[in-house]
Amino acid sequence: MQVRKQLSVFLKNAPGVLAKLSSDLADHEIDILGMTVSDTVDHAVVRLMVSNPDKAMDILESAGQLVVESEVLVLELSNRRGALEDLAERLSRARINIEYAYGTVGLREKKGVLIIRVSDIKRALKVLRA
Repeated sequence: MQVRKQLSVFLKNAPGVLAKLSSDLADHEIDILGMTVSDTVDHAVVRLMVSNPDKAMDILESAGQLVVESEVLVLELSNRRGALEDLAERLSRARINIEYAYGTVGLREKKGVLIIRVSDIKRALKVLRA
């Protein structure tokens, strides 16, 4: 389990905009390690886990993008039924809210990666390490 920086980028919701963001990062040798995109009528929020968040933030802001940095927890979670339930229940008992989450696991993998933003990251670390 790690605390990592995540970038939230507010983009126009139009063809080619995500391609440009990806190109800008690739041109500066920044890898996208995780991503989720939420859309609204006229814009999208792209949450990114990248190999160099500070450099990525500079690049994206220089390109005129609105970027917000936040801390998230990056967890390995067993690939089994109920694993997310167990995690959410532990945080719930400690009155820690999961504000959002995204993750992935391969079908044959034993573990997946879950990225969560919580209301109290320090307490969440204590609860989940106990």
